[in-house]
Amino acid sequence: MSSSDGIQVLTPGVGYGIVVGIGFFFALLMLGFTHLQNKYTSYSTHQAEEFNTASRNVKPGLIAAGIVSSWTWSATLLTSSTFAYTYGICGPMWYGAMGSFQILLFALIAIKIKSNAPDTQKSTEIILARHGRVAHATYLFNGLATNMLVGACLVLGGSQVVAALSGMNVYAACFLIPLVVAAYVIVGGLRSTFIADYTHTVILFIAIFVFGFQMYATNAVVGSIDKFYDLLMDASAYMPIAGNYQGSYLTFKSVDGLIFAIDLLVAGFSTVWLDQAYWQRAIASQPETSIRAYLLGGIAWYGIPFGFATAMGLGCAALTNTPTFPTYPNPLSAAQNGAGLSSPAAAIALLGKGGAGLMLLLLFMAVTSSTSAELIAVSSLLTFDIYKTYLRPNATSQQLVRISHFGIVLYAVVLASFCSILNAVNINLTWLLTVLGVIVGGASVPVGLILLWDRMSTISAIASPWIGLAFGLIAWLVTTAKRSGYIDVTTTGDATNAVAGNIASCAGGAIIATILTLIFPAKHQSDDPVHIARSNKINGTASPNKSPSGSNTPPSSDGPPASGDAEKGPAVVSSADPEGYVPTGNEMVDYLETSHIQPLDPVLAKKGERLALAANGIYAAIAIILVPFTLFGTQYIYSRSFFRGWCVVSFIWVWCSMCICVVYPVVESWGALVKIGKGVLGLRQGKTKS
Repeated sequence: MSSSDGIQVLTPGVGYGIVVGIGFFFALLMLGFTHLQNKYTSYSTHQAEEFNTASRNVKPGLIAAGIVSSWTWSATLLTSSTFAYTYGICGPMWYGAMGSFQILLFALIAIKIKSNAPDTQKSTEIILARHGRVAHATYLFNGLATNMLVGACLVLGGSQVVAALSGMNVYAACFLIPLVVAAYVIVGGLRSTFIADYTHTVILFIAIFVFGFQMYATNAVVGSIDKFYDLLMDASAYMPIAGNYQGSYLTFKSVDGLIFAIDLLVAGFSTVWLDQAYWQRAIASQPETSIRAYLLGGIAWYGIPFGFATAMGLGCAALTNTPTFPTYPNPLSAAQNGAGLSSPAAAIALLGKGGAGLMLLLLFMAVTSSTSAELIAVSSLLTFDIYKTYLRPNATSQQLVRISHFGIVLYAVVLASFCSILNAVNINLTWLLTVLGVIVGGASVPVGLILLWDRMSTISAIASPWIGLAFGLIAWLVTTAKRSGYIDVTTTGDATNAVAGNIASCAGGAIIATILTLIFPAKHQSDDPVHIARSNKINGTASPNKSPSGSNTPPSSDGPPASGDAEKGPAVVSSADPEGYVPTGNEMVDYLETSHIQPLDPVLAKKGERLALAANGIYAAIAIILVPFTLFGTQYIYSRSFFRGWCVVSFIWVWCSMCICVVYPVVESWGALVKIGKGVLGLRQGKTKS
């Protein structure tokens, strides 16, 4: 985006300073935290278990903050605002409802992991154990494809906005963002991503509150909800939305908005259920609290697109005809809107260069926190599903960590190159998010059924993703050719054309999985001792034996307790040392590496499953069906008083989200923070005395 477009208000130096300077600040921050963790706790980032799963002992508040942070893509901020700017007030609610539903549904996966596969590190390990290598390769491909597409949504969207606002070279941004994030992920592993997620989340909420107060209370141009309402009524008159009831920004009756919501629903299923970043958070959480973490995360995340897009997406429409708007007197072009520039334009109209700088910082936080989760998720797939499974089964923990580091760098470089190619052919963030479900939607339901449905057969697990993909591609391209007359980037990215492919891919995979299971019910069987041992390890069914420390109980120092202690970690039963394992000298890590984590207590698992089903049922009934479709069917154009209530509720929801993601993790982790603080103070006092 050139400066003549009116969007560039910062110098390229500001862009490079934010991307490189803040990125390396977080690398140094993670280096310091990792040093404290390795020195004052028993969890060492030099071991694969801690590096990839945070020793399965992260508390629900930090998990919830991590879920919110990793699910708050640049798309959450940019596309939700684009949704509001393009389709009106229905956009924030549809975006929040469809995105949160995926996280809440994953609570079922989380509880099933803890009860049926407590010792797994990834979904693909479960698939390998239950359905063999062909199925493993199928879902490994879909997992890596999902991570690549999600990473492209993050990095490409962020890079294009950074380039538009500051004039920074877009290709330089595409490479610098993932490489800078890779630096601090290599330093700290998965637990570092949780800490970085928390830090990013704090900054995220600060920025959202600044923009919210500007829009609703303090800005000279808007400064009140009533003025905001008047400006939206004016915008409905001079640039009405085609397809909305009476062209209004203040109506829920938007057919195109409903179509785009369906695209988001399928894309959300694909990204959450196939993305290893979410599985790793379920694995890293404490067993008895994993479901609470996902329920809290889903509720908290809803407030971010709901509150942000209400203020900044609708705000962009309201401010378009004001002199402070960067493209005044013209609205945003289709290309600018597709690149996600509605919220940055609103930020400039509200705060000038300061707004652009804050928006860049906010986007950088969103992009890097999500990208960090993608980096370590892909490195986990490369390390355990390719290297350890097929190349070196007896690799030591230190070797696995080195491969994880290599995988992080490799993925960062490949992702940067992929984003550069997409940018060169004029593909933007909105296009990626619209068609993502077409590509990987066929595998999204089958991967859930493998864990949730005991009858899922091997033939079904292998074939349904590929058949779903074929259905999706055919429906997508045929619909595009028939409706638009030709196939190119613009027509394939049309929401109506893409919804046919999204529905065909996702529904096709689900239907074919069910049919094939009923016709071919056989499941994978193997007499290979290695396969049997792997299955027993994942399922936590190995026979008890002695631990590396020579006892039948876990080490007591900060480690997982006996099975009766639900608050400090998973119950573990030690087994015979696996062949080829090299003791590390860290009692806790050796114990985790050579032990089998027991399944969650069946009573607790059943209780958690009922809670997850009830929460999802209530949420779907109210947030997806009752409220939005009632508003859609009544063709209601909001009154001034209704709009006041809408803005107040959205702002309060953001405040509640902040309490869940910022305050709650500090409260529950206070003991660990105090211990590290005492360790640091004790070290300083010892040096002073000496």
